[in-house]
Amino acid sequence: MRGRRRRRTPVRKAKRDVSETWTPKTSLGKMIQEGRISSMEEIFMEGLKIREPEIVDLLLPDLQEEVININLVQKQTDAGEKSQFKAIVAVGNRDGYIGLGGGKAKQVRTAIEKAAANARLNISFVRRGCGSWECGCGKQHSLSFRTLGKCSGVKIKLIPGPRGLGLVASETAKMILSLAGIKDCWTGSSGSTRTIPSFAYAVFNALRKTHSLVTPEDWVR
Repeated sequence: MRGRRRRRTPVRKAKRDVSETWTPKTSLGKMIQEGRISSMEEIFMEGLKIREPEIVDLLLPDLQEEVININLVQKQTDAGEKSQFKAIVAVGNRDGYIGLGGGKAKQVRTAIEKAAANARLNISFVRRGCGSWECGCGKQHSLSFRTLGKCSGVKIKLIPGPRGLGLVASETAKMILSLAGIKDCWTGSSGSTRTIPSFAYAVFNALRKTHSLVTPEDWVR
């Protein structure tokens, strides 16, 4: 790997009109087009796998994108060095849904588009709440409990915070947490946190674990 380029400017893409031009190829896509499934909540409750990024564009019209990192990677082949750009993109609606994905291509724009499509396929629901003992307001401004995420040699712990605290985190973590709709949170990390792709996936994995625990609120459901 030679050189590294990081783009801090967020890339926000307007909603594409997929309702008229999209032809579903999977059974889930056909069910959505027929009107049998009308929300992302139904997809997660049924445990269905999203295999078309157009599904997310259709059900989450206010989705936003942010470029987390762009690297120039090189691979040695028999014909010489093969250079490509690797992009990491996060997508979210700032209201409980977050996705993270990567893509490689010879052109930067193509790499970003591939990463954005992959992030839509990895979209996940984030359980929010007010888990801080200092607050107790009951609103969904933070997390309901502590959660731990890991990727490679990076570990990060997300701790619920009271209202008005803000995001006590690095710039990369702030991007992902804000896209997920988290407004107040403490973070603690260890390991090779300068490795931006691993750190970003650690934050994403920590957010995905928020719906793996059954809380007393789910007993009523």
